[in-house]
Amino acid sequence: MLRSTSSAAAAVVFLQVGSPSQAAPSNRRFKIGACEWSLGKSDPSCMALAKEIGLDGVQVNMGSLANKMWMRQPEVRQRYLEAAKASGIEVGGLALAEMNNIPLKSDLRAAVWLVDAIDVAVALGVKSILVAQFYKGELKDDKEGVDRTVNVLLEVAPRAERAGVILGLENYLSADENLEILRRVGSPAVQVYYDVGNSTDKGYDIYSEIRRLKGQICEFHFKDAGFLLGKGRIDFPKVREAIEENGFRGWIQIEAAAPNGLVVDYKQNLALLRGLFST
Repeated sequence: MLRSTSSAAAAVVFLQVGSPSQAAPSNRRFKIGACEWSLGKSDPSCMALAKEIGLDGVQVNMGSLANKMWMRQPEVRQRYLEAAKASGIEVGGLALAEMNNIPLKSDLRAAVWLVDAIDVAVALGVKSILVAQFYKGELKDDKEGVDRTVNVLLEVAPRAERAGVILGLENYLSADENLEILRRVGSPAVQVYYDVGNSTDKGYDIYSEIRRLKGQICEFHFKDAGFLLGKGRIDFPKVREAIEENGFRGWIQIEAAAPNGLVVDYKQNLALLRGLFST
């Protein structure tokens, strides 16, 4: 089934348009975006909201079972690309959030979506795909599920390599548990999508884990339970130090709570991160 899945679309060239308030984002070591579901706009209007906040881009979702993973449709992708261009920001990443309900570890539909997502990522001009592994897709203490996940990744990783796309595993596993999956797959196209909030929830030492995952993190989610960034449990200057030692450069996506209102809180979160990750 995986080998016979057809391409979702031909590549689309996305021309980045900078805004005056975001000087030369293409030259930044770090770009800061937000997840479209965190913005509460699971449609192309998320781009205008991201512009209002001042973000560099938006991490978009592949879709849901209900809309048949609609990002596979060229006309849907085109609407997102046009909205991004009109707003002067980027499509900053692609996520397979529905894998929390239709797990990669146990459902062939998810494996097909993963193959299709590679073509969608190329068409959108993004380099990382978030492969969600929570809820029904939970891998913690599920050796059989991990084994099946590894088998799927062994099949799909060569396709991702050829496309220049990274499959980022986001889950509740420790750094060492994720590194064991990466070792077994043995592909540079499979890395870790690191969420500092989720890992803090599990009691992991995120500062040492980020260092432990040197060269193996494709993107970050930044959140801290119900807190504004910098107002809760996580020491973000220490996160920056760990990221420096990791050598990471790329997208940081805000997935944080907004107790005082989305626009005002996301502007405050962004101001903190711009101060820490300005270069």
